[in-house]
Amino acid sequence: MKQVKQMEKRIQIDAIEPEAYQSLVALEQYLQKSQLSRTHKELIKIRASQINACAFCIDMHTKDALKYGESPQRIFLLDAWRETALFTEEERILLQITEEVTLIHQGGLSEQTYTKALETFGEHVLSQIIMAIIAINGWNRIAISTHKPLPA
Repeated sequence: MKQVKQMEKRIQIDAIEPEAYQSLVALEQYLQKSQLSRTHKELIKIRASQINACAFCIDMHTKDALKYGESPQRIFLLDAWRETALFTEEERILLQITEEVTLIHQGGLSEQTYTKALETFGEHVLSQIIMAIIAINGWNRIAISTHKPLPA
């Protein structure tokens, strides 16, 4: 049986540097008012968190997605979205953008994906999508580097 890794306790930025932490919260508050649907936001958050292997954020956002009415099957298959017809064309473009921006070191947002996204979403929504991806990648990096504990 595989042994569970024990995480050493680390600083929690929300307690140590609340002003810095609140700046990312402000971005989240902006995104709540954006044109992105709850489904779009949660797909972005879950997929980026899967890529970054952020247990805290995967846990939080899969629970949120279920609460907002997302199906368990789509959540279970999200990391294999290309291999299923469960996601709409719009969601597939959204997931492609999420992967390319999250994996920026592999070339970033390709011209092909950018063009398709711009045609599908327009400038304002595409800007909001990119900001949502930036936000969750920031949260992932905070949670992973500080070993943010899962809620009990």
